[in-house]
Amino acid sequence: MDSKDIKDMVKDRYGKIAKHGTSCCGSGGSCCGSPDLVQIVSKEIGYSGEELKAVPDGANLGLGCGNPLALSSIRQGDTVLDLGSGAGFDCFLAAAQVGNNGRVIGVDMTSEMIEKARENVKKGNYGNVEFRLGEIEKLPVADGSIDLIISNCVINLSPDKGKVFQEAFRVLKPGGKLMISDIVLLRELPDSIRDSIEAYVGCVSGAIRKDEYLRKIEGAGFQDVKVMGESSFSVEFIVNDPTVKAIIEKTGLPPEKVTEIAGSVVSIKVYGVKPAEGS
Repeated sequence: MDSKDIKDMVKDRYGKIAKHGTSCCGSGGSCCGSPDLVQIVSKEIGYSGEELKAVPDGANLGLGCGNPLALSSIRQGDTVLDLGSGAGFDCFLAAAQVGNNGRVIGVDMTSEMIEKARENVKKGNYGNVEFRLGEIEKLPVADGSIDLIISNCVINLSPDKGKVFQEAFRVLKPGGKLMISDIVLLRELPDSIRDSIEAYVGCVSGAIRKDEYLRKIEGAGFQDVKVMGESSFSVEFIVNDPTVKAIIEKTGLPPEKVTEIAGSVVSIKVYGVKPAEGS
């Protein structure tokens, strides 16, 4: 698949999600426009009830596959960058932790998401949060200006993940940290899934093997790279995702193959640090 075609499809899909408030991602079943289902899935992937209540309505679109903030040591006054910030859910949670002297920057390549996120800034009267239109492979962020980078189920959508991690390394301060939730594979997907652009947009075929994912982070220069948490998706989550359901129907995958695919897809929380100067 051509990288530009992938990005155009992703922009189109997530632009529609921003407008209509429905989500369809590998986190499975957070779609279908049900606010209750979004809340349920969000709790299952690691968000507390207090966190879900703390953000403006419409900020949580159910697009995540984990809670990157759960293991992040955010300090008052930090500058935090969210890669693929969507409608701003994780940014607004981070804003409470950095305080008035801190700053949170969200970057997203979908103009509709940026518009929605900026509306949410006004709703919640956030003075320490801003959103920038841009690609995570070419961040509109200055060198060495960020204390912590977070991301939630977004890097798997990039056709050039190595470049994303290189950019993350560039914008972090020496000693800055990376804490991301994402989808990876324990084994390769069938060709029918891997080659489907629909599956790519649905966060399935864009995922790569876990060991390759970690090598790309290390290859960008990060040290102390480790998986802080890992969880599998249930078969029910996989088959109830409308994107995956459409692919299953189109390809005629048998139930045992669907079970095999579900067992191949996991959500991980990954930590890494940019070496301090002189180290």
